[in-house]
Amino acid sequence: MTIGLFPVVGIPLPFLSYGGSSLWSFTILLFIFLKLDAHRDQQMERK
Repeated sequence: MTIGLFPVVGIPLPFLSYGGSSLWSFTILLFIFLKLDAHRDQQMERK
């Protein structure tokens, strides 16, 4: 931050923030992706 190589503000790091909202949103997003991946695997087995 001092020498200006990286921006000072940006998106929160997954699972590493002060508030619980980032933790919950990334956790829910992770479970949605896992569910979609499992659903895709089931569709591939049917073909």
